[in-house]
Order: sequence, then structure tokens, then C-alpha cells
Amino acid sequence: MGGTEHLTVQREGATLVLTLNRPEARNALSLPMLVGLYDGWLEADADDSVRSVVFTGAGGSFCSGMDLKALAGNGMAGEEYRDRLKADPDLHWKAMLRHHRPCKPVIAAVEGYCVAGGTEMLQGTDIRVAGESATFGLFEVKRGLFPIGGSTVRLQRQIPRTHALEMLLTGRPYSAREAAAVGLVGHVVPDGTALAKALEIAEQINSCGPLAVEAVKASVYETAEMTESEGLAAELTRGWPVFDTADAKEGARAFAEKRPPVYKRV
Repeated sequence: MGGTEHLTVQREGATLVLTLNRPEARNALSLPMLVGLYDGWLEADADDSVRSVVFTGAGGSFCSGMDLKALAGNGMAGEEYRDRLKADPDLHWKAMLRHHRPCKPVIAAVEGYCVAGGTEMLQGTDIRVAGESATFGLFEVKRGLFPIGGSTVRLQRQIPRTHALEMLLTGRPYSAREAAAVGLVGHVVPDGTALAKALEIAEQINSCGPLAVEAVKASVYETAEMTESEGLAAELTRGWPVFDTADAKEGARAFAEKRPPVYKRV
């Protein structure tokens, strides 16, 4: 497993846990963090034994946004990673899930601050759990900036436009309960338990057929902007091949035999 000084990678069974690990800066994004994060997404995609990914932050915060000084390399940690960014100028957008969508389900476990770039990365995840005291928001306009991580495009597709515009144009903070009310997160749990809940959801996903899970996720995203007829046709293209897999046959046998299925991704 990979990782850097600002991004830890751990395994919890079939779940890969990626943890932003710069708590002294509320996990503000740094170059080592972005490099480690992108490598983590690639590791999850390439490893068939990984069925899901949990994305979280250390020290009671998820992410407080971009650390521009660190990215600029102005004498701060991470200079040894500059060659990675030069080799792939799109790496930071891939790391932040703007230009990369992992094939495995990604569950966000949010505690504390999840603002600016944190809220932008959140929109690239699939399932979201928040501690009661978590704070969300896109503060860019208050600083005369633009939320260029994808929020003017994605947010209105994930929550009602009136709420998306209010969040984007006011730059105000949102509580976890407000975020849940508008649909930005799916679960609000007691503080300190977001990771446990995310791992619980991951384990439920891990018990399902991995080829089916990946095909379902891909279908949901690729049909989102299609017409209904186009989407239904695309769904068949994704869905029918799943029925011909050994995993599908194993699922049926296990159900008939009243036992847990043993999937092998074939």
C-alpha cells in the first residue's frame, strides 16, 4: 500500500481507507496529500480484492480546502513530489475527484470541517456520512475566488438548484443537519462515529457481487444526463453482461442454499 506523509492508506477487510492526515492544518490540501490521494484511487481501482473505499480525515476534520502555499512549493513540505505534478499537470484534479471517478464505491466519513475544497471533493464521492458537528460550505466567493473544483456544475445536479445557488453565492457555513436536509449528505451520526458508520456501509457493499456493484455505479453516472430512453438502453448494455458472470450464478446458488455467497469477480 502507498501513502505519503499527509495521506495514509489502510485496509479494513475488503475496504481501502484513505485518510487525509494533516490535522495541524485541518487537513488542508498539500502536494503530498494530493499525490497520495491520487495514488490511493488508482490502487483501489487496480486491486480486485478492494471492494469499496472509505475517504476520511484525521484529527477531527475532513478537509478545510486548498493550501495554496504548499501547492506553489514556497519552501513548504512536498518539494520531492513536484516532479509528479510536472509529469501530470492534471494530477491534482484527479486526486480531488474532479477528473477521475473510481470504479469502486467511495463512502465519505466526515467529521469537523469539510469546507471549500473539502466540500468540492465530497461531491465526487458516492455515499456520505457526517458527524453531528461537521461543517460544510463553499467559501470561495467570500474571498473573491471561484469554486473551480467542479461545484458550479456538480452541486446543482446533486441538490436542488435553489439550495446549490444559496450555498455557492452566500459562502456561508452549513451544519451537518442542514447538509442532510438539502441532500448533500445521507447520514448524520454522533460525533466521532462517522468512520464506523462508513465502514458499516462499506461492509454491506462488500458482501454484494463486485462486478454487479461496479456496473451499477457506472450505469448511474453515465446515464445521469441522458434522456430516459437513452439511459434505459445504456442500462441494458451495462446490465445484461452481469447476468452471464460466474458471480451471478454463485449469487443464485447461495440464495437457494441459504448461505453467504463467495464472489470471485468472474
